[in-house]
Amino acid sequence: MIRLVIFDLDGVLTSTSVEHFAAWKKVVKDEFNIDIDDSVEEQTKGVSRMDSLERILESIGKETIPLIDKQRIANTKNEMYIKMIRKYNESNLFEGVIELFQFLKEKGIKIALGSASKNGPNIVKSLGIFKMIDYIVDPSENRGKPNPDIFLDAKNHYDLLSEECIGVEDAQAGINAINSAGMKSIGITKESVLFNFDYGYQEIKDIDYSIF
Repeated sequence: MIRLVIFDLDGVLTSTSVEHFAAWKKVVKDEFNIDIDDSVEEQTKGVSRMDSLERILESIGKETIPLIDKQRIANTKNEMYIKMIRKYNESNLFEGVIELFQFLKEKGIKIALGSASKNGPNIVKSLGIFKMIDYIVDPSENRGKPNPDIFLDAKNHYDLLSEECIGVEDAQAGINAINSAGMKSIGITKESVLFNFDYGYQEIKDIDYSIF
């Protein structure tokens, strides 16, 4: 019996990846006068801000810069990103999210947000679904994906067994994290090539409610 569903944010409930990568590209161009290759974007999905930066720096041969500079670059990127998503509202929510959330509520199944983004709470407020979410995992208190910590945090908050939980992700790091937590995984595959998930759907609106 499923008692908790843990959702990633970007690529699952809404799309902020364009803004994320645009902010990364601008800050790296300003800092190093180097253009990030578009192929790097996939490596930044589903992981923390600092992990994303490390992968970007490695791709341009700048991974050895001092930590203080890495932190400054990450903070500058976040400021740019926040400005970009201020316009977000309910219209940016993916089709099917409200209907799925309502179904889960009717069945008494808890809803958790398990995003690696520290901006998650503000984004779901802008999207108008904050009050429908029962628990938001604090990514700053957990190791980033593909470690299972974010999903285990939500499970432990409700003192549940792993088999009573399902995670929903669109990035391989997230799928790996769900699997490592011993939970069933739903892969949203419209924008990503994913492996090793239990259930796969193009978009959240395609999810078969019978799996719950």
